[in-house]
Amino acid sequence: MRAPAFLERMEQRVVIKRRRFKQTKSLEERLAQDTAELREQAKMLPPGRVREHVMHRIRQNEAASHLCELLRSPGLQLSE
Repeated sequence: MRAPAFLERMEQRVVIKRRRFKQTKSLEERLAQDTAELREQAKMLPPGRVREHVMHRIRQNEAASHLCELLRSPGLQLSE
């Protein structure tokens, strides 16, 4: 007797493992470094689509940094 088709498909699937590693810098440090590098890159780019994409990433990094600051603010700390 043959196994159902869905079981055969499950047996054929390849399991992809995630590569995990410990971050050595905080999120804020990584955002600041990426933002600085993007600013330098944007200075060298002519106006256009690519430069706008870089500027968009800068704004995203700044927004993420502000959110991190907000979440770490004393007003949002849980009281015990």
